[in-house]
Parts: sequence; structure tokens; C-alpha cells
Amino acid sequence: MDAQIKTFLCRSDNIGVLIRDPGTGACAAIDVPEAGPVLRALEETGWRLTDILVTHRHGDHIAGIEEVKVQTGARVTAPRKAGDAIPAVDRTVGEGDTVRVGDLVAQVWETPGHCNDHITYWFEDAKIVCAGDTLFTLGCGRVLEGPPEVLWRSLERFADLPDETQVFSGHDYVLSNGKFALAADPDNEALRARVAEAETARRDGLFLIPSTLGQERRTNPFLRSGTSELAKGVNLPAGSSSEKVFVTLRSWKDRF
Repeated sequence: MDAQIKTFLCRSDNIGVLIRDPGTGACAAIDVPEAGPVLRALEETGWRLTDILVTHRHGDHIAGIEEVKVQTGARVTAPRKAGDAIPAVDRTVGEGDTVRVGDLVAQVWETPGHCNDHITYWFEDAKIVCAGDTLFTLGCGRVLEGPPEVLWRSLERFADLPDETQVFSGHDYVLSNGKFALAADPDNEALRARVAEAETARRDGLFLIPSTLGQERRTNPFLRSGTSELAKGVNLPAGSSSEKVFVTLRSWKDRF
């Protein structure tokens, strides 16, 4: 099923995303980091916002919700585990629930690690996954709540998605992620090409979001934690568990 997508910058490095079902005209914003860019994107496209789908409770993802809801009347869906930390919520969801944007249907995954209430929206028919701050282009979220193994288990859920799945993440950290990825996986030619692409995009005022799962499997060191190259990159023996490599990588990235 086709979906129309609009991506744009919010704040300094947040990514705003609008997803529209062309058949019904229903349209969702994935998070609202700030109201102005979302409202401008709606004006530019002529789309009518019907839904706001929240990935997690952090302020840089929810600051504009109340203003946008007042302006549009959109229904706000948020993680149940966020409690009352998110304003103006109409519906809460958790693992196993589904949400609809017109005829577009998303499965709700609980993907903790960055924070305990984080959820991901997987639009299977449209091959779109809205990963928030769990999975980034060439990177993954910082672990703020719980042990890093929890984030690894969340990332493992992406492993079975088709290569062509478009990954919409919550921030444009591509260049800094690429610098770390090259330090951890220096012989990866696909990664070198991807970083060069990111540098060109930045010069042109663009960003590499969405990425695809296929691209991330080839270039994202955190998703490549099961390879001998990444075990070597963090000075662990070949055959070390993916989880152990990931935990070591994440700790290194925190200090990088």
C-alpha cells in the first residue's frame, strides 16, 4: 500500500515526519518536536492532520503537541507506559496494539532502551517503520533507562523486516554516527560510500532519512554486532555474542 511522506527538520536536528494515506486523506505526524515546522509542512502540502503518533515522552519529541492539536484537532496516540508525561493524549497503546491512519495500519512495538516507554510504529503493508530514537541512520539511541542489553533486544526486532523497509528515525545524527561507524568498522566499503553520500547530502541541505533496513544492515555498526568485523573493531574474540559486541560498541560510542 502506498503512502505519501513529507520529512523536514525541527529544532536543530529532530526529524519531522508526516505520513498520509492518499485514499482517505488521513494524515499522521510522527511526534511533534515543535509546532511551527509541522504546521508549515501541512500548509505546504495541503494535507489535513488527523493523528499524532508519539514514540516516547522526551521533551524534544512532544513539545509542540498541544499547539498542533489546538490548530488541527488531531487525535494523539501515545505510549501507555509514559503515563501522564505526554500532554493532550486521546489514546494510549502498547505492545500488540494497532493504530490506523486511514487505511494505513501500524503495529505497535514496545522498544525500550533509550527510555522505558519507547514504542515503534511498523506499517507493514507500506514497508515503513517509525523508529523514533531506537534506530538511527548509521547508529542507535543512547541508553538512558535500563541496561544496554534492553536496547539490543529492541534493535533485534528490526532484523526480520524486509530490506526495502524505509526507516524514519527521530534525529539527523548521520555525520557524527558515520564518524563513529568508520572507527568501529574501517574496512567496510559500503559504509565509506554511505558516509560520502551523507556528506554530499549535508552540503546540499538534505539528510539521509529515511534510510532502508537493507542499507542499515550493510553499514550500521550496531546492527552488524553479530559480525566478526565488529567483534574485531571492539577488540573482542571472533565468535563473541552479538549482545556483548553491541554493549561494548554502545559504551565506546558514549565516550567517542
